[in-house]
Amino acid sequence: MKLISWNVNGIRAVHKKELFMPLFSENPDILCIQETKAQEDVLPVELKEIKGYKFFMCSAEKKGYSGTAVWSKVAPMSLAYGFKKTGRDTEGRVIIAEYEKFFLYNIYFPNGGRGPEWVKRKIGFYEEFLSHAEKNRKKKEIIVCGDVNTAHREIDLARPKENSGVSGFLPEERAFLDKLVGKGYIDTLREFEKGAGKYTWWDYKTASRERNVGWRLDYVYVSETLKKDLKSAFIMQQIMGSDHCPIGIEIKD
Repeated sequence: MKLISWNVNGIRAVHKKELFMPLFSENPDILCIQETKAQEDVLPVELKEIKGYKFFMCSAEKKGYSGTAVWSKVAPMSLAYGFKKTGRDTEGRVIIAEYEKFFLYNIYFPNGGRGPEWVKRKIGFYEEFLSHAEKNRKKKEIIVCGDVNTAHREIDLARPKENSGVSGFLPEERAFLDKLVGKGYIDTLREFEKGAGKYTWWDYKTASRERNVGWRLDYVYVSETLKKDLKSAFIMQQIMGSDHCPIGIEIKD
């Protein structure tokens, strides 16, 4: 099974540039998208009706904000749009798809860059996610993908010292990722790539992508029971169209 995840920073804009549909040439079994910035009714029909894929979307109530989507070759057994038992996440941040062997969490985690209250909200969201995932892990394996909005370790951003007081690399944000790994969730990329320079986000304003002065904000985590089945984990830095690039994993069927 091949899973690809991408924060597109506006799916209609990426599609208009003709940079979205080529991703299907990679033949993913599941494609997860974050920050769609669109409601389903304004999405072009050709994006919702891709041959061989089932399509699911969770949009924010606020237009042009947040949003997640999934294209899947196999229809999930069940779907949830948020961590509550009923209703949808009003910000469109969460799609949870249940498959035969695992639960897939496609999440656009909050950004804490607007100040301390936003950081607090972000940590609260992290904890709510982990509590939910831990309950489901008692039933099946877990796969989590998306824009986590935090660089975990110094190796995960180009300039750690300069950004030590910036949201996205704050001690309390990084501590949650320590906790996640401590609970037995595997950072899949680091099973295959130990070196520096592996980033997934670059600041548009400073043209940092050309110099690879970036951050690794996008992750695929799997429960430790899936570690033995991991075939690869990768970053697709060559794919343009967003300030993020796609990431992914391959798992033995």
